[in-house]
Amino acid sequence: MKTWFITGCSTGFGRELALAVLVNGDRVAVTARDPQTVADIVATDKTGGANAVALKLDVTDPAQIEAAVKAATEKFGRIDVLVNNAGIGYFAAFEESEEDEVRRMFEINFWGLVHMTKAVLPVMREQKSGTIVNIASVAGMKGGPAVSFYNATKFAVEGISEALGQEVEPFGIRVLAVEPSGFRTNWAGSSAHDTHHPIAAYDGTPARARMEMLRAASGHQAGNPQKAAAAIIADVEKGGPNHHLPLGNASFDVTIKKIDELKSEYASLESVARGADDADTELKKI
Repeated sequence: MKTWFITGCSTGFGRELALAVLVNGDRVAVTARDPQTVADIVATDKTGGANAVALKLDVTDPAQIEAAVKAATEKFGRIDVLVNNAGIGYFAAFEESEEDEVRRMFEINFWGLVHMTKAVLPVMREQKSGTIVNIASVAGMKGGPAVSFYNATKFAVEGISEALGQEVEPFGIRVLAVEPSGFRTNWAGSSAHDTHHPIAAYDGTPARARMEMLRAASGHQAGNPQKAAAAIIADVEKGGPNHHLPLGNASFDVTIKKIDELKSEYASLESVARGADDADTELKKI
């Protein structure tokens, strides 16, 4: 039996994952800014509350992070799986993006994940085991118009997940970056803001077209959050060796295409790259 700690459980992946974890017979700290929004999840616990607890958590509030992690460890004695799921979207062309909205998104999507992970790592190091599941995105693998700063938050999640995984592996801790494409969650709905200051010059460009497409597709995406939850649980139970988990046809196809494009581009630049080193300098592995 594993103990899970999941952020952002009021809707979407977090909600479906918490429900699936309980059905799977595991224990879970179900968190949300308003615990009342996840009370129904805890009510599905057939053990009468022994396997589930609802906790108040805004990942941008360090005091709430500390209190929630303490409450979870006091109730369950350990945390085996941390799922950094809380996140929001923001749609705007780069030039028309508002800094306060961008900073808010970074505080949730990136810094919230960082602070949650820092709070849970001491528990996992002491246990000498654990899995950190970071909900990244296919948008962390390939950039696109209208979501440049969202891309930036998810590229940051990918980068820190890759580096962190190498740092904590000696402690028996695994880091997994989950990379969904379009799923039927609130990401492109109420949780995402548009720019309040659109620039007319971008009307008719790929940025504006993508914004309209993302809004229109909300609730109709191919991705099924329940299937995503099952895939995450299965991957955690398997325990690796992969450090990435693409979810959705678009996630797989877009990422493979990006890899192929990078291989082709870099191959054409090999002589330029190698020519920048001094000839008598030993090539060292980074």
